[in-house]
Amino acid sequence: MICYFARRSLHVSRTPHWKLRHEYKLTRPQLHDRISRLLLLQRYDALHQLSFDFSDRLLSTVLRQLKLNPAACLAFFKLASKQHKFRPNLKSYCMIVHILSRARMHDQTRAYLNELVRLCNNHCSAFVVWDELVRVYREFTFSPTVFDMVLKVFAEKGMTKCALHVFDNMGKCGRVPSLRSCNSLLSNLVRNGECFNALLVYEQIIRLGIVPDVYTCSIMVNAYCKEGRLSRAAEFVKEMESLGFELNVVTYNSLINGYISSGDVEGARLVLGLMFEKGIKRNVVSYTLLIKGYCKQCKMEEAEKVLRGMKEEEGDEFVVVDERAYGVLLDGYCKAGRIDDAIRIRDEMLTMGLSMNIFICNSLINGYCKVGQVRDAEGVLLRMRYWNLNPDSYSYNTLMDGYCKKGQTSDALKLFDEMLQEGIHHTVITYNTLLKGLCQAGAFDDALHLWHLMLKRGLAPDEVSYCSLLDGVLKKEDLDGAITLWKDILAKGFTKSKFAFNTMINGLCKMGKMVEAEEVFEKMKELGCLPDEMTYRTLSDGYCKIGNVEEAFKVKSLMERQAILPSIEMYNSLINGVFMSRKLSKVNGLLAEMQTRGLTPDIVTYGALITGWCNEGMLDKALSSYFEMIDKGFTTNLIICSKVVSTLYRLGRIDEGNSLLQKLLDFDFFSDQQCFSKLCKVGSRNQEIQKFADSLDESAESFSLSNPVVYNIAILGLCRSGKVADARKLISSLLLSGISPDKFTYCTLINATAAAGNVTEAFNLRDEMLKRDIVPNITTYNALINGLSKSGNLDRAQRLFRKLNRKKLVPNDVTYNIMIGGYCRIGNTVEAFKFWNDMIRQGIAPSVITYSALINGLYKQGNLEESVKLLSQLIKTPHLLEFRIKTAAQVQRIWNLALSVSSELSRLRWCLVFLGWTSHHFSFSFKHKARVARIAISTFTCFSAKVANNDTDRFPRNSTFFAKLEGRAAGASSTPLTLV
Repeated sequence: MICYFARRSLHVSRTPHWKLRHEYKLTRPQLHDRISRLLLLQRYDALHQLSFDFSDRLLSTVLRQLKLNPAACLAFFKLASKQHKFRPNLKSYCMIVHILSRARMHDQTRAYLNELVRLCNNHCSAFVVWDELVRVYREFTFSPTVFDMVLKVFAEKGMTKCALHVFDNMGKCGRVPSLRSCNSLLSNLVRNGECFNALLVYEQIIRLGIVPDVYTCSIMVNAYCKEGRLSRAAEFVKEMESLGFELNVVTYNSLINGYISSGDVEGARLVLGLMFEKGIKRNVVSYTLLIKGYCKQCKMEEAEKVLRGMKEEEGDEFVVVDERAYGVLLDGYCKAGRIDDAIRIRDEMLTMGLSMNIFICNSLINGYCKVGQVRDAEGVLLRMRYWNLNPDSYSYNTLMDGYCKKGQTSDALKLFDEMLQEGIHHTVITYNTLLKGLCQAGAFDDALHLWHLMLKRGLAPDEVSYCSLLDGVLKKEDLDGAITLWKDILAKGFTKSKFAFNTMINGLCKMGKMVEAEEVFEKMKELGCLPDEMTYRTLSDGYCKIGNVEEAFKVKSLMERQAILPSIEMYNSLINGVFMSRKLSKVNGLLAEMQTRGLTPDIVTYGALITGWCNEGMLDKALSSYFEMIDKGFTTNLIICSKVVSTLYRLGRIDEGNSLLQKLLDFDFFSDQQCFSKLCKVGSRNQEIQKFADSLDESAESFSLSNPVVYNIAILGLCRSGKVADARKLISSLLLSGISPDKFTYCTLINATAAAGNVTEAFNLRDEMLKRDIVPNITTYNALINGLSKSGNLDRAQRLFRKLNRKKLVPNDVTYNIMIGGYCRIGNTVEAFKFWNDMIRQGIAPSVITYSALINGLYKQGNLEESVKLLSQLIKTPHLLEFRIKTAAQVQRIWNLALSVSSELSRLRWCLVFLGWTSHHFSFSFKHKARVARIAISTFTCFSAKVANNDTDRFPRNSTFFAKLEGRAAGASSTPLTLV
């Protein structure tokens, strides 16, 4: 039989045939097993051929199956972390850190613990993390080492609450924290200001039987010092040394730093001596801390002595002075305003081969800005590139603040733009610096633009931001805008901010809105924000500035009931207030109260006393306060000396004023050389002035001879004394000596010249101002208009008035009063009332001067009915009646208004208002009150005879009232009369 089929050799191999497996048909357990086997075989590329999606359940199951194989677990966890649509959850992280920790893969464990902590910040609570770590620990029955590691990670991240939770609970899992983790926890607690908690943790560490080391001791010394318990810190050092601990220089430096922080430099020196006795070598940090202490006390010479003595440490051995030591000394000189010494220290440092650093550069920038040399500060910023240093945000912020304080906001804004070009991000401090500067410069629109830019760039304004903007709105006197912003501040949650409340109250007080300030004060207490000394002082000062010293004293009493003692600043404000309200009897009481409370008058106190007595014309008391100030070791200043000189001029003692001015400036500008010799005349008054002049010998050297304040006072005094020609000669002398008159100089001279009737010369002075690029203000033009008005040239005065808008000047109440008074003097009340109506349309409230001019004008025309209407309107306007009456001439002038009233009833009411026996308050001398009282008796008698029976209830007719009135007229009683 023929075989048609060839036989196949037994040795011929078959071609293998692989059958594709259908992975998508695998059950979940089969898939988990397949992934686990591939991971164990390290066939990671085969995993990509499997068809599956990552999930929390898949990852946790694989990690459980491979928990004893950390390399496979780590590979699969990394693969899961790289997925676009999946991220491991909290439970998976807790598993992997336990697995890696058991395998002693500590670096990888710490890395994933850090990622786990980031999850705590973003998604879940750290306490949940702890609970999950404990659950996995109990499930795997692994080592609790990971607990100690997570404690250290929490501490290093500054998450002290979480670290404390771990510290308190890890003992339940059979793990005692390591000393290293405990030190990390203690260190971060102290760094975060939680010193009390650090002390408690230390006690617990000792109870757990953990033996501290030198590093622990240093941390605890630092903790005691920050708590202000310096004596306990010193005791702790002794205790540790008695237990056999060999404390090192770090521990003692911590103790030195504690004494320096509390301002006890002598205590720090004692610690340095103790280190020498114990043979502990003092290092550069020890001495640098001492230098820092002296710098904080502004004892710069002592600080520099420490620097010089550092090389003499321990005989032949010496301490190497580094940039830090030089930097601290240099920074001290900068903060003290001694920039020349700071530059000297910098040059010495560079000569020694040391390098500049960012701290020293920032100190120099701050120092230059402090003394107003902003261009030099910018020079330091530019030279930083030469020193291979990159300016930081502090560098730019400090320089911007310097420009803002000088009013050069455009330069500050240039730096603001330059920061971004240099890759330095703007911070909230950057915006706050510019906001404050722009608001202080009055550039409120620019400040608002910057505010919106800040919000647009995603920076959240802080307390300082809101308060800077609020302060700007208040300075603009935009009450509605301030209230709107204030409501927004409260809505943002700053209800406990004393800074915000004090800013609002201060702004309202400066605007004279005391009712609104009181409302904010009450709201502050209602919201649980306790007022501080600044709050009460601001409120009291606001009342003092409007002359309501009674309310100011009520605020002081309220503050004292809250156990807050008044500061020297508050007493200074009250002294100013009693002078302003002419409650002179209270001055000595305030000074005695200050002494009782251990408060010593400062230069501001004496300045207020001298100014107050000078304003009252009591130069003898002013000089008495001045000599007391000098005896107490205070140095006089230009303001005090100028006040005394101006008072001499005001009192007509021109020669004495000239001689003091000559002595003050040491500059010969008076043609009469005999004025100073007149002081040598016999007499106590001249002897006091001579004594005052002698006291200026040393002080005058510190005054700037080019300061225009004193010259302006001299010119003002000469002008007020009618010596306009001498004032003109003085200006000529100043010009020859290179001293240029300013706007105030010309305004004073123009006013005096115009008032003297020489209007042509006044206009010539105005033209001279313009030639010198000095722009006249509204005060200058008021003087010119007044001169034209008094000379009878009202048409020209009105033309000049109409030109003010073209000169970009806005007429004020003085301008309108001049025009109204001028037309009333010539009997043209129709034209006067046109200006009256225009004044009201412009939102300018008429003053008592306006009313007086119109009432007198109407009275002279015989229009008594309209005159009485205006007088009644004036009486019904309380705030217009709160002005001072100092001279008999003022009493007579205002009393003439009452004489124009035909009704005895109205005249008596006006008289009683004058005496301050109604709700309106006047402050004028007792003899003037007696004079008005005598007129009141006459008026009262006439009224009593004519009054109808049904009108008897308007004023009392009893004998008690009349007896008090007669007593006041005779000058025998100051008892206030009350109307029933």
